[in-house]
Amino acid sequence: MWARLLAIMTKELKQLARDRMTFGMIVMIPLLQLMLFGYAINTDVRHVPAGIVDLSQNSYSRALVQALEASQVVSFKRQYPSVAEAEKAITNGEVKAVLYLPVDFAERLVTHRAFDKQQASAALSRPLAQWLVDGSDTMVAASIRALRSMPLDALANRNSVTAVPSFEVVQYFNPEQRSVVNIVPGLLAVILTMTMIMFTSAAIVREREQGNMEFLIVTPVTPLELMLGKIIPYVLVGLVQVAIILSVGHWVFAVPVRGGLDSLLLASLLFICASLTLGLVISTIARTQLQAMQMTVFVLMPSILLSGFMFPYEAMPVAAQWVAEAFPATHFMRMVRGVVLRQAEVLSLGQDALWLLGFTCIGVLLASKRFHKRLG
Repeated sequence: MWARLLAIMTKELKQLARDRMTFGMIVMIPLLQLMLFGYAINTDVRHVPAGIVDLSQNSYSRALVQALEASQVVSFKRQYPSVAEAEKAITNGEVKAVLYLPVDFAERLVTHRAFDKQQASAALSRPLAQWLVDGSDTMVAASIRALRSMPLDALANRNSVTAVPSFEVVQYFNPEQRSVVNIVPGLLAVILTMTMIMFTSAAIVREREQGNMEFLIVTPVTPLELMLGKIIPYVLVGLVQVAIILSVGHWVFAVPVRGGLDSLLLASLLFICASLTLGLVISTIARTQLQAMQMTVFVLMPSILLSGFMFPYEAMPVAAQWVAEAFPATHFMRMVRGVVLRQAEVLSLGQDALWLLGFTCIGVLLASKRFHKRLG
């Protein structure tokens, strides 16, 4: 019995050594998880892209900006002339928060000091400044709220510590800070990523293993026609999934769908096509369905973790953000949350839309070039 058992074990090890794809996954998947969770994944939100509406334009406002940037919570990227322009920038996803400084900011800073409860109540009704925050991202909103009681006595040359909040925080799109409002649109991106890539990652390999490749070879179907024929049926499947997820999210969890259906449809179509194309490229590389599933898992893991679904995109290191930009899920995550929660238009999210369109075109051409109508 021991000799037979040893023979089977030796055979399995030799077969594993010959399967380079499986052997590579044994090494790469632990390394990938270690690098993602040890380096890229971070729940401490830092350097949130922010804007400023500074109506005071004095040394106090400039000192406040420097103090806020020194906290490393926010990083001021743009300056806007009015609150209306700032709100539009938040809706379009240009910034996550905007600091509004009134004309009398210097006067408020000097007089903002509370000695008793009565004075504290009066000071609360007249805050120093105001934060306008994209509340659809709960982690980012929580980081901005943590700045409400930031001590600013050093700016006014005082030694005491301010006893009341310095800022008022206005949260757009999700004032109740319900996590499900942020999760459901993100879950749409995650589910489509998993299903769309899995559907097509084994498409070409399955034809080869089932013996259908001979029939495809003798037909006049071109590689490009074959790739498109593999994609289009699953586009309808993806749209059905979009309808199910958003309908259940709206009726069961009261998640609002503020954006237009035309913008939502266009964004979903772009992402579905990009994900299906990625699966086709995997299918042209893999030799067996097992290899196709292994490569799918290898792609899905960083695609989901780096997309901003579970962990804030802004909290990732710059290198991890560059890697995240290579995956379609990252771009769709921004688009679907912008359309569904902030009522943004696809045209205002044009950079992500063009990226998904370009990824689809390049992926279809690459898959067509890699597919050859021969058995070898």
